[in-house]
Amino acid sequence: MPSPPQLSPEARAAALEKAGIARRARAELKQQLRLGSMTFREMLAKAQTDEVIAKIKVLAVLESLPGLGKVKARRVLDEAGVSDTRRVQGLGEHQKKKLLDLLDGSK
Repeated sequence: MPSPPQLSPEARAAALEKAGIARRARAELKQQLRLGSMTFREMLAKAQTDEVIAKIKVLAVLESLPGLGKVKARRVLDEAGVSDTRRVQGLGEHQKKKLLDLLDGSK
């Protein structure tokens, strides 16, 4: 297994800062979904322009939605034919439509 690239202390600090910003942004997104201040549909629209949101796993997003836990979120993914490792940016149009239909039907 190859070793990770050697980074200068400045480059390492910059990478750590960037990762921290991304983690905080993902946590904030999941909190907004959990509280209902953002819908799944709005999140998909925002992911078109926001790289941090585009790189979050769909399973993590679904688990953050009110009324969906770990089991129901996996069930929705299975029914939509989406892998549980798929990221938002990797969803196809048919997969997005199927997820939206399933989530709208569950309310």
